[in-house]
Amino acid sequence: MKTFRPFLLSIAFSALALTAAAQEVTLFAAASLKTAMDQLEPAFEEATGADLRVSLAGSSALARQIQQGAPADVFISANPGWMDQLEADGLIMPETRRDLLGNDIVLVAHDPDAAPVSLNADLDLPALLGGAPLAMALVDAVPAGIYGRTALQSLGLWDSVAPHVAQADNVRAALALVALGEAPLGVVYATDAAAEPDVTVIGTFPKGSHDPILYPVAALADSANPLTADLLDFLSGPEARAIFEGQGFTWAAD
Repeated sequence: MKTFRPFLLSIAFSALALTAAAQEVTLFAAASLKTAMDQLEPAFEEATGADLRVSLAGSSALARQIQQGAPADVFISANPGWMDQLEADGLIMPETRRDLLGNDIVLVAHDPDAAPVSLNADLDLPALLGGAPLAMALVDAVPAGIYGRTALQSLGLWDSVAPHVAQADNVRAALALVALGEAPLGVVYATDAAAEPDVTVIGTFPKGSHDPILYPVAALADSANPLTADLLDFLSGPEARAIFEGQGFTWAAD
């Protein structure tokens, strides 16, 4: 009997490990979702009794981590492009993909008394900056930076302001530069601006100046977690919708 005890203990510990893993689900989410996730994480845990692990970063960084085999169950990207790439790579379950949220791009100022501006071809943005930097997320990789650059290009403002752009790893880092006064102006999502009391929105980019800002969600192809479906359902449900809309996102999941 003693001969089999280590073997039986090994089976018991393995079963416990599998049970614990089944009670945990991992979500990779765009950095611009941070404030909403601060509310959504405990709401999901209360509703399901499971642990939700949220990893926040720029969508490009998260997509690359997924490409390199990072363990996750669900991904929310801040633009369709990175989700398209993961789908082309066979790294998501296409049948689970849906557009979840929408957003706007805005120009924010550190000065609480900054006057509103009209974001059009007549705006002298370099003059507003006065030689100081314009904070943006990475304009070739991070969705907020890509949307912002596209909007500035479509308005004919990019060439004059490009030398003044200070690029940050993600949109929350760009927002922090403005909130801390390191940059007088920045281009961020409307929802980021709403979450930061130390910035003032002075203009909203016209919707026609950039592609629609959509946040797709999907399960990862390697996820065998039984909680993955529960998380996807929760993200598209009424409680999550109230949280997202409370942070200024528009709802695209209907």
